[in-house]
Amino acid sequence: MTDQDPAPDIEDKVPEPPQHWFADVLASDGGVVRLRPIVPEDAEAMQAFHAALSERTRYLRYFGPYPRISPKDLYRTTHVDHRDRVGLVAELGERIIAVGRYELVDRPGPRAAEVAFVVADEHQGRGLGSILLEHLAGAAAENGIQTFVAEVLAENYTMVTVFREAGYQVERSRDGTVLHLEFAIDPTEALVSVRDARERASEARSVGNLLAPRSIAVIGATPGAGRVGGAVLANLLSATFQGPVYPVNPHRRSVRGVRAYATVREIPDVVDLAVVAVPAGEIDSVLDDCLAKGVKGLVVLTAGFAETGPAGMAAERELVAAARGHGMRVVGPSALGIANNDPDVALNATLAPVLPARGRIGFFCQSGPLGVAILGEAAARNLGLSTFVSAGNRADVSGNDLLQYWDTDPATDVVLLYLESFGNPRKFSRIARRVARSKPIVAVSSGRSVRTRPGGDIDKSIVRDLFAQAGIVQVDSISELFDCAALLGYQPLPRGPRLAVISNSTALSWLAVDAARGEGLEVGEPVNLGPHAGPGAYLDAVAAALRDDACDALIVVFAPPVPVPMASFAEAIRSAAAAVPEAEKPILTTFIAEQGLPNLLSVRGRNGMAVRGSIPSYPDPERAARALARVHRYARWRERPVSTVVRPDGIDAERAAALVAKWMGESGGRWLTDLEVVELLECYGLEVVDFREVRDADQAVAAAEELGYPVAAKATGELWRKRADLSGVRLDLWRPEAVRQAYADLVRMCGDPVLHIQRMATKGVGCILRVQDDPSFGSVIEFGLSGPIIEMLGDRAYRALPLTEAEAAALIDAPRAAPLLSGTPVSPRVDKAALIELTQRISALFDDLPQMRELAFEPVLASPASAEILYARGRIGPEPSRFDEGPRRLA
Repeated sequence: MTDQDPAPDIEDKVPEPPQHWFADVLASDGGVVRLRPIVPEDAEAMQAFHAALSERTRYLRYFGPYPRISPKDLYRTTHVDHRDRVGLVAELGERIIAVGRYELVDRPGPRAAEVAFVVADEHQGRGLGSILLEHLAGAAAENGIQTFVAEVLAENYTMVTVFREAGYQVERSRDGTVLHLEFAIDPTEALVSVRDARERASEARSVGNLLAPRSIAVIGATPGAGRVGGAVLANLLSATFQGPVYPVNPHRRSVRGVRAYATVREIPDVVDLAVVAVPAGEIDSVLDDCLAKGVKGLVVLTAGFAETGPAGMAAERELVAAARGHGMRVVGPSALGIANNDPDVALNATLAPVLPARGRIGFFCQSGPLGVAILGEAAARNLGLSTFVSAGNRADVSGNDLLQYWDTDPATDVVLLYLESFGNPRKFSRIARRVARSKPIVAVSSGRSVRTRPGGDIDKSIVRDLFAQAGIVQVDSISELFDCAALLGYQPLPRGPRLAVISNSTALSWLAVDAARGEGLEVGEPVNLGPHAGPGAYLDAVAAALRDDACDALIVVFAPPVPVPMASFAEAIRSAAAAVPEAEKPILTTFIAEQGLPNLLSVRGRNGMAVRGSIPSYPDPERAARALARVHRYARWRERPVSTVVRPDGIDAERAAALVAKWMGESGGRWLTDLEVVELLECYGLEVVDFREVRDADQAVAAAEELGYPVAAKATGELWRKRADLSGVRLDLWRPEAVRQAYADLVRMCGDPVLHIQRMATKGVGCILRVQDDPSFGSVIEFGLSGPIIEMLGDRAYRALPLTEAEAAALIDAPRAAPLLSGTPVSPRVDKAALIELTQRISALFDDLPQMRELAFEPVLASPASAEILYARGRIGPEPSRFDEGPRRLA
C-alpha cells in the first residue's frame, strides 16, 4: 500500500479495547481530561486534530512538513490491535486534544516498542505528554513489552524533558540532530516519586480552582432564603465574594437586586464555578448549559441521586461522567457546599446559616446536616476555618483531593475529617502518612466505614490501628474532634508525656490526674492552689510549671467556690504563657461553671482571628486530658524516622503472578487448595512445615517415614482445623503403629479419608496472621497470639498493606499479649525477627498480586530460633477495590 492508496474499509474488525484503559485524568492545571483507546471511528476527528496543529508542532512530531495524514497512516493510526500496536487519545468534550501511540519494533532481545505522542498547541504545557506516556507504559507492561524507544529531534526540548523525567537514557545520533532514547517500562522508585508529585500538584490545583473561583453562577437562585437556591445566594452575597455572582433563574430579571439570567449560556462573561440548586430532574439541561459555557467546576447541592437507589446512582454516574468529559470537577451531589475564608476570595457557597471566622483549620465532611452542626460548633468554640468542603455523596471530589490541597496550602495548619467512606483506601493511607508529617489530621470515622465482626459489632480496633499507622489522630465524636483541633491549632506539640496539673480544687485535680494516667501520661502530685487563690497565684504557678524542665504540658483548672468574674483568671494564664515564650509547652484549661468565657482564650491577630498561642478551654479536665493524650501520641509518631517498605530477598514475583493468572483463568476466583497455597508461598520464601496429603493408612506411614519422626496427623476439614480442643489433630507420633492408629481414629471421627501427615514443628508460642479485604482500607493484615481466650478478648493488631520496616516491627509488638513473645520467667524469648520478616514477605505478596483476597496462617509457632507456619489457606478473586497503582487517574 502506498500513501496514495485509499484507506481500507473503516469497518474492518478490530479487537475490543480493554475497558480499564478508559480513564479520567487531571492535567497539571487541575482540569479534567478523558483518556481512552483509539478506535476506527476516530478517523475524521484525527484528521481534524492533525490539521489544527501548527506547522512547528507537526515539524517536531514528524521531522518535516506533514500538512495532512495520508490514508495509509490514518488507517494504521486508528486500526490497532491493543497489544503490539496501541493508541490512546485525550479528549475534551467531543474533541481530540492529544494522541499517543506505541508500536512493536522488530529487534532481538526483550520486547520493545517505539513510542510517540503529540499534543494540540493550545493544550501544550498541561502535562498531557507525561500522562500519555504513563498510560502507554501501563498498557505496554500488560502486553509483555519491557522497553520503549523513541526518536526525538534534539531541538524538541519539551519532549526530551518529558522522556528524561520518565527515566529515559539519551543517546545522540552521529549528526546530533536526532536523539535516540530508551526507557525501561518497569517504573523506578524515582519515577514513582515523580508521578506522585505530579498527581499531588494536579489534584491540589484542581481543588484550588473550586475554592478560589473568579466568578460564580447560582443556578436555581431564588429571592427567598428558605429555599436552597436562595440560601446559597444570600450567603455568597453576605460573605462579600470578591468576584461577580450571577443568579440564574428563567422566571426573573433580577434576584436579590442582582441581574439574573435565564440560562448559564446567556451570562456574557466567563463563569468559573456553578452552584446547582435545581431539582434532580432538571440537572441534564443545566449540565448542557454549563458544558457549553466552559464552566470549570460544579457544586451540586441538589439531592435525589445515589442516596435514592440504583436509578439515582446511575444518574449520579452519568452526571460525573458528563462533567469530567468536559473538563469539570463535581462537589456533590447532595452537598452542603464549599467555603473559603481567605479575604481575597470570601467564598461562602454553602447552605449553613453560620460560618466560623477565618482560621487555620481545614474541614472536610460528607453529610450536609452534619456539616451544619459542625460549622455551628466550630463557630461557638471560636475555632476559625481556612476552608470547608461538604461533599455530599462524594461522587467526584473526595477527602483524598482535599488532603492533597491542604498539604501545600499555606493558610491551613490542621486538617479535620469526618469520614463515612473511603474512595481509594491505599491512596488515602499514602497521602495521609505524608501530610501528617507536617500537618496534623484529626478524623472521625462513622460506623458505615468499618468492617463488622460476625456478631455485627463494629470493629473499631481496625480504625484505631490503621489511623494510628498513618499518623491520624482518631476520635469518636465531633466534640472530641474539636477538642483536639483546639489544641493542635493553637498550642505547640508536647515534647514528652510529663504533665503538670494546677488547680484550686483537690477533687478536680485528681480527676485530671486519674484521666491523664489512664491515657498513658505521666503525672506527679497536682499543684493545689486552694479555693481562695487569686489570679496572681495562677500566674505564678503556671509560669513556674512552664520553666520546669520536668514538665512537658499543663492542665490548669479553675473552679470558683462562689460565682466570680473569670476574665482576670484567663488573662493571668495568658500573661504567664507570654512571660515564658521559650517554654513551647501546650497549656489546656478548664473553667468550671464558666459564664460567657469562650472555648478558646484567644490571642488576636490583626484581622481579629485567633492565632497561635491562644489557649483552649475544655468543659471538664477529663476531656482536656483525653485531647492531650491523643496529641501526645501523634507527636511521638511524628518524631519517628520515616520508614520504607523492605522487600526481603528470595522472591519470585514473576512465577507467582503466572500461577495466580493460571488459577484465575481456570475459575475466576476461589479458595486455593492446600498444595496450591504451598506452591504460591514458596515464591515468596514462605515455607509451610513440610507435610504430605494421604488417603489411606499405608500412605500415612510412608509419608511419616519420608518426613522423619515425630509427625502429626491432621484432619483437613475446616471444622476440625479450627477446633480449640484440637480433636482433629494427633501430635508426637513416633512409630508406624501410632500413625496407623491416628489415621483410623481421625477418619472414623471426621468421615474424610484425606488427612495431612506433617513433620512436628519446634514447640513455641502460637500466633495468628491473617490478611483480608476491609471495605474501607483495602488489604489489612491482622496479628495476634492464638488461643480461644485471646480470640474472645479480640486482642488483635491491624495494619494496612504494604508495611514499612518499622510498621512490620510495630505490628508484632502491638497486641496486649505481645510481651509473652519477649520472654517470661517460665518461657524464653521467641525469634521476633523471624515474625517480622514473615509479615514483610506477606506484605510483598499482596503488593504484587492484587488478585489475592485472603491469606491466613493459623497458627504460626514462634520459638527462640524460628517462626514456623503450620497451616496456610488462601483465596483469590477479582480485585474489589480501587488500588493506588499504575498511571494517574481519577477514581
